[in-house]
Amino acid sequence: MASSIVLLLLLIALALLSVSANLVSIDCGSSDSYTDENSIKWVGDDDFVQNGKSQVVQTTNGVSHVMGTLRVFSTRKKNCYSIKAEKGSQFLVRASFYYGNYDKKSAPPSFDLQLDGNYWNTIQTSAEGVVYDEVIYITKGDSIELCLAQTQPNQLPFISAIEIRGLASEMYNHVDSEYAMLLTRRVAYGATEAIRYPSDDFDRIWDAVEVGNGLVKVTTDAQTIDTSVPDEPPVAAFQYGITTSKTSEAILLVTDLPPVEVPIYIIMYFSEVNELDSTQTRSFEIYINGKSHFDPIVPVYGSVVEMSITNISASSNTSFSLVATSDSTLPPLINAMEVYYVSGPITDGTESKDVAGLATLQDKFSILQEWTGDPCLPSPFTWDWVNCSSDGTPRVTALYLSGFGLSGQLPEFSSLDALQTIDLHNNSLSGSIPDFLGTLPNLKQLNLADNKLSGPIPTTISNNKKLKLVSSGNPNLCASGGSCKTIVDNSGGPSSGSSSKKKSSKLPLILGIAIPAFFVFWVIVVIFVCSMNQSKRRRAAAIAATNAGQNGGANMPNGLPPQGAPMNPQMLGKFGEVMMNQFAGDDEDRGTPEQGTPEQIRNQQVEERPLQY
Repeated sequence: MASSIVLLLLLIALALLSVSANLVSIDCGSSDSYTDENSIKWVGDDDFVQNGKSQVVQTTNGVSHVMGTLRVFSTRKKNCYSIKAEKGSQFLVRASFYYGNYDKKSAPPSFDLQLDGNYWNTIQTSAEGVVYDEVIYITKGDSIELCLAQTQPNQLPFISAIEIRGLASEMYNHVDSEYAMLLTRRVAYGATEAIRYPSDDFDRIWDAVEVGNGLVKVTTDAQTIDTSVPDEPPVAAFQYGITTSKTSEAILLVTDLPPVEVPIYIIMYFSEVNELDSTQTRSFEIYINGKSHFDPIVPVYGSVVEMSITNISASSNTSFSLVATSDSTLPPLINAMEVYYVSGPITDGTESKDVAGLATLQDKFSILQEWTGDPCLPSPFTWDWVNCSSDGTPRVTALYLSGFGLSGQLPEFSSLDALQTIDLHNNSLSGSIPDFLGTLPNLKQLNLADNKLSGPIPTTISNNKKLKLVSSGNPNLCASGGSCKTIVDNSGGPSSGSSSKKKSSKLPLILGIAIPAFFVFWVIVVIFVCSMNQSKRRRAAAIAATNAGQNGGANMPNGLPPQGAPMNPQMLGKFGEVMMNQFAGDDEDRGTPEQGTPEQIRNQQVEERPLQY
């Protein structure tokens, strides 16, 4: 017996530990961790959000410690908190807002609240008290993304607290998992104060409702109350209840539904407060707009009856009342109630592989981590640097990252296969251009200008006739197939290398051109000098021949007349003509065949022998 009790206590302890592990409480704008008066542990919000500024309220008005700070957002179209959660699990998410005149303007703002890419509600904050909104839904991803979006000029979104509570899977199962339930009212009738954790394991807040308008507060005398019903209300909610003084009087229920009709989900809880004798009966019906829609309800002593109203639409103008049946001796009674309206279908969010591709870019470039939440949804609040399609499951169609200060090599993000435009110009990207950019099936424009990219342009890009590439301003890039040598860095990727390495890599080419040019130059010089010397010698011979003709050619070496001797005029004419023709031929074309009379040719051949001085 003792071992059974020990085992039971252990199971209870494990169950409580499991429930507590599903309680995440974030004090927005704070960096502290502490435990409040309800034994709830709170943590600061630094690990859950990238942007915003912490502020301290100016007035407290008796609110709890957690409402003393807030985080306000003055940049970005939307700013999001990201909280890890188990995919496919059911959660209660509560967001609280206490203005407290933190900005000393006495102007509480209005803004939108979003959840996982879905519009949640428009928040109108108050100058006096705390405003909170609560939703129950089943997650489709592995995180809860709670976002605030500015919708009015000069009205900055802020938030004071976020609470995440894990719920059992069998709870609230009358609503399809594709929809969310938005709370409008949760009350414990007759309670003296609000009920929450630890009285409620799931930390639902059951507001205490004052008795009025002819209603009567009643107290149970049951020692134990079995609350084993699907939505697991806390025992504390059944310590009290309300009724009327006569069976002819109905209980009119306030729902706080919006003024327009919406699909609703209402749960009512009943427990008999006294053990009735054989002459007493309590039986009543739920009337909607004056008509009964359900079988009579008979509360049970020491136990709970749960009644759900679903699959109808209602508004704040719809009346809900509890009316005693004709055979009931006691008036109607109610202990607690929850009122929700049902959202539209929950979006699956942006295509998961696009989200993964964007996450790769964010992991590589820390500046992009400032953007959180769904990148495309809701559609008016896409990330500043993406464009998206309007499909039911949006696709990312463009990246606009010009001038974002990105540096280093581009990571692989080929999962973004719906991209049509990529603009990365005016950054400091380095390394080679990845091949996968040319294989993206829908890509039409790729702007890589004004970076530090190096190496050849991949053939996947240069051969892609559908793709317009802009790559100017990358001095170390070269065309595909050209002479383009890249240097591999320690990480194994190509890079441009240092300037000294570039110079040394060109030295063999420079030497290969310079040395032959040097030799060619000097060969030309030698040929020119020799030609000039030969021309000078021939001109000298012609002069000598002329002089010899004048002197008759006597007493000269080699048969030439001495200088100043007279020469036969006829001979002078013929010889001078031959020599002058020879000079002209040398100047015009050294390859021209010998011409003239046989005598002239012989004289020409004689004169071509070197002259001896």
